[in-house]
Amino acid sequence: MKLLRGLYDWTMDKAAHPHAVWWLAFFCFIESSFFPIPPHPLLGLMCLAEPKKAIRFAIVATIASVLGGIFGYGIGFFLYEAIGAWVIAALGLTETFPVAACYIREQGALAVFFAAGTPVPFKLMTITAGFIEMNIVTFTLAAIAGRALIFMAVGILFQLFGAPIKAVIDKYLGLVTSVFVVLVVGGFIAFTQLAGGEDDGEPSPCDTATSVNGR
Repeated sequence: MKLLRGLYDWTMDKAAHPHAVWWLAFFCFIESSFFPIPPHPLLGLMCLAEPKKAIRFAIVATIASVLGGIFGYGIGFFLYEAIGAWVIAALGLTETFPVAACYIREQGALAVFFAAGTPVPFKLMTITAGFIEMNIVTFTLAAIAGRALIFMAVGILFQLFGAPIKAVIDKYLGLVTSVFVVLVVGGFIAFTQLAGGEDDGEPSPCDTATSVNGR
């Protein structure tokens, strides 16, 4: 938890930096491929400080995040054995990787869009999409749609309710993190129900995937 608090405080410090927009772009980029702290609080603080630039900030976040997603795709496509597998393991997502691969193969753009616009770890989907060689154009379009949706929503919410939300995050970071984890799990459950559910009620084979059979 101390490491998490340190990363969070360091990230938040950048909101007051003279080059805050560049820091926002940087965090959005790396979060899409390997960084564990989401950039949404930083985006929220910047929107709160300068609400007239909220749309600009959201656009910057979207572009940087999609570029980071393409970088994560490249890791999965070219460097999975050397780097991608280590990143997935470091984030505690090794067991989820086969499930993600299965859903991307089955659902394509829908799976990427869902991950880009929900608490499902986007970095997991970007690396996985590259590993299974998903069509890069389809991946990019789905990432743009999902990331634009979530960042515009965050920008608007923090513009309207920024101060109370920031106070809660500062005081209850551990609880907020736990809730985020619950949302991630819930996101996967919801996705399996919506994307993999069948008329006869049988679960999707992806729910129990434990390995990835080649590309």
